[in-house]
Amino acid sequence: MCRWLSYMGVPIYLEDLIYKPDHSLIQQSLNAIEAKVPTNGDGFGIGWYTERDEPGLYREVLPAWNDLNLRSLSHQIRSGLFFAHVRASTGTETVRSNCHPFAYRNWLFMHNGQIGDYGRVRRTLETMIPDGFYDFRAGSTDSEVLFLLMMANGAEDDACGALRQTLTQVEEAMQSAAITLPLRCTAALSDGNRLIALRYASDDKPPSLYYCWEGDRTMVVSEPIDSNTAAWRAVPPNHLLEVTGGQEPSVWAL
Repeated sequence: MCRWLSYMGVPIYLEDLIYKPDHSLIQQSLNAIEAKVPTNGDGFGIGWYTERDEPGLYREVLPAWNDLNLRSLSHQIRSGLFFAHVRASTGTETVRSNCHPFAYRNWLFMHNGQIGDYGRVRRTLETMIPDGFYDFRAGSTDSEVLFLLMMANGAEDDACGALRQTLTQVEEAMQSAAITLPLRCTAALSDGNRLIALRYASDDKPPSLYYCWEGDRTMVVSEPIDSNTAAWRAVPPNHLLEVTGGQEPSVWAL
């Protein structure tokens, strides 16, 4: 499973979260604590918003801890809304097109988790993606399928509704294929103006997800990036979290 973080608030340098904390995302790429595997070395990516509507994107197949370009970019880029992701593959190739975040126009998406027995429903799910969105499919992951389904289901008008509809579609396809393995995921989605995060599982073992609100900024992470345990709150299982402006995040059940 992967590790990721997202940030929305006053602009900061990306390195302030990706490198500097004592359990930063770079440290988690080497030694994650709450993941199924401790090492997340199957590529990485960052996505960020600044003056333009469409986000910047940098993805690579090297382990995050071994990429000097990531260190340099993180030192120079300052943003008020960004994503960062380190990948542990669940079976698909380690190629750039499979690294997160994924982008569609002004949208960013990243994911941790897995559709159980994905190979048995991959074709079914892909046929649900209209041609206009499927043309943007570049990789082979279930994560990208989830993203394009969300966009096809109307994320631009109702992102939370699109998330719910997509989960329902995936679970119905799994049930039709008599799949008994669970659907488990955390995800982050943004249009550049707000941040939406999801923690979900079809069983009782959702991947970990936490958030920290500090008034002028909110961080959402797979696991806490520092030892200030009192500051971090777990997102409840099967809940959505939404961040807009400088307001306290809203959390509600799916």
